[in-house]
Amino acid sequence: MNTVVVAGEINVDLILTGIDVLPVFGTEMLARGASQVPGSSSMICALGLAKLGDAVRFVGRMGEDERGRYCEAALREAGIDTCAVIVDASHATGLTVSLSGATDRALVTYPGAIAELCGADVSDSVLQGATHLHISSYFLQTKLQRDIADLVARARTAGLTVSLDPGFDPSGAWDAGLREVLRLVDVFLPNAVEACALTSTDDVEVALRQLAALGPTVVIKHGSEGCLTLHGDAVLRVPTFAVDAVDTTGAGDSFNAGFLHAWLARKPLDACLRWAAACGALSTRALGGTPAQAHEGDVLALLGDRP
Repeated sequence: MNTVVVAGEINVDLILTGIDVLPVFGTEMLARGASQVPGSSSMICALGLAKLGDAVRFVGRMGEDERGRYCEAALREAGIDTCAVIVDASHATGLTVSLSGATDRALVTYPGAIAELCGADVSDSVLQGATHLHISSYFLQTKLQRDIADLVARARTAGLTVSLDPGFDPSGAWDAGLREVLRLVDVFLPNAVEACALTSTDDVEVALRQLAALGPTVVIKHGSEGCLTLHGDAVLRVPTFAVDAVDTTGAGDSFNAGFLHAWLARKPLDACLRWAAACGALSTRALGGTPAQAHEGDVLALLGDRP
């Protein structure tokens, strides 16, 4: 069994569904549904990995509040090691409000303790004996940005591979030293919007080649178009899977979990993409990023004769 250390944000997702147009200041609109679920790119990926059977250790900061206790309980109930979760009484636990429509969603996040995680919080003892380190939401974790080169170096010295999902950059700068960080990691997992913003292009294949030239295996999530990566010099694409989708919140993070699960099991690259696409699709069957996440058997059933 692989042990994955996930370093990242702890926050609750409050999901409002049936939002067909964005709200306008000075007006009021109604949602058709509401749900509170464990949130954050990091937590959803960690919970997805645990559901697939990987051992997970989570490192993050939460407030001494109800939202933090709710998130920690969700991690523990999934069998995730939370010994490295830090209670930070000086900051509240983060909160994301997700306005979810039929085909897309908009997010509003209160960072709270999210930005307070630093490299020293991911101690050598947490890394010891693990197989892989995954970091999400690079642009939200401003203190971790400063320490990430040292953290990755320590992880590599301890024998871990490293993956990174950048998340969206609310500042719109799309910089913060990320290109240099990409030279240090093994797997980079942006979506198409993020990949194109990072490379100042509208062509996702151009973005793929530019990012891959920095060194990592780059896998781009492309919504209904599926996903793509480079296999040698050729672009390898895998389509999405058709399911009865309810909500796309967190689908990219479940995609990450599926890819990493297969990649750490040393499956061929095309199989890793199929596992990722299957996990992403299956996660959309319920409201929120975690309630419908896939077990390994769910994925195998969906993949059929191409596991």
